[in-house]
Amino acid sequence: MYNVQNDIMWKRYERESMTEKIRVGLIGIGNCFAGLIQGIEYYRKNSAKQVIGIMHNKLEEYSIHDIDFVTGFDVGENKIGKPINEAIYEHPNMVDWIPKSDMPKSSGLVYQSPALDGVGIWVENKVNPIKNDRSEEDITKEIKSVLKETGTEILVSYLPVGSDKATNYWAQMCLDTNIAFVNCIPSFIASDKEWAQKFSEKNIPLVGDDIKGQVGATIVHRTLARLCDERGTKIERTYQINVGGNTDFLNMKEQERLVSKRISKTESVQSQLSERLADDQIYVGPSDFIPFLGNTKLMFMRIEGRQWANIPYNMEVRLEVDDKANSAGIVIDAIRLTKIALKRGLGGPIIPASAYLMKHPIQQMSDPEARKALEKFVDGKD
Repeated sequence: MYNVQNDIMWKRYERESMTEKIRVGLIGIGNCFAGLIQGIEYYRKNSAKQVIGIMHNKLEEYSIHDIDFVTGFDVGENKIGKPINEAIYEHPNMVDWIPKSDMPKSSGLVYQSPALDGVGIWVENKVNPIKNDRSEEDITKEIKSVLKETGTEILVSYLPVGSDKATNYWAQMCLDTNIAFVNCIPSFIASDKEWAQKFSEKNIPLVGDDIKGQVGATIVHRTLARLCDERGTKIERTYQINVGGNTDFLNMKEQERLVSKRISKTESVQSQLSERLADDQIYVGPSDFIPFLGNTKLMFMRIEGRQWANIPYNMEVRLEVDDKANSAGIVIDAIRLTKIALKRGLGGPIIPASAYLMKHPIQQMSDPEARKALEKFVDGKD
């Protein structure tokens, strides 16, 4: 069993001997993070290859290799106490782009997180949450100690969809420890006025909510919906159906956990239309779990509408992506942009980053508008 104090002393020595990095803590050591960190290692091993999936190779002076994952938090018994490089291969994770033996050893360990509502009924037997008699107060005390001693400056939440109480817990943790927050899931923090105000008052950067994929289901849907709208057609109805085979989709079989996810995805599409569709004329959301698909995500989208002389038209799109490759580069950008905000002394929702990278920001923009706003932010003009 790991010794917390020895681990903290080692991390303090390591921090003092390193050049400046972006020191990141991870909440949820699942498939999404496994794809992110293995992708960084892929590009380290293949340095001649173009880094695909990010805005710029460098944002200010920060490249993808300037991110140091100093600690992680999870509820899985088979992940807690292990180095991050080992925990990312534990069941039920499926990402194996880099052989486990080839991943560099990490000094960052995975610590226990309070479960709260982070474990759904469908995934409990796969996640195997740790069972012990530690109180939430005791766990919280340890987390704060670890965050301080590791010098964590940004926390990234990869909690499962529907983890509203757990997301609130970690948002408050960031406020209590003066750590920036990147919220990748559709539990509303950056887009909630009360939470946004709290982060603004403490001058802590906040990016969220609900990550957009690089070429994901919702970004494709909203882009095509905007195209049809701007070309003067009348959209009458539309749907988007998504299926996949990893624990993300298994978790979403629990319909009660999907309320905020459907809101996030639906509003992302609705925001691109000059005239909102009636609620019963739009469906955007996860639909089912198909085990053999693994990390593959399938999206089926349809738009129906009318053109000149009231003549009908429709379009259908089928998109197949690796769900983890689709999001990892976006999170890399979110981390680097949050670091820039920290350096500039900015707090509260970072609106350009949230509008461009997230489905449910506090201020919606079209993607071209958000891109321009974000480029201005990067250049220090906003």
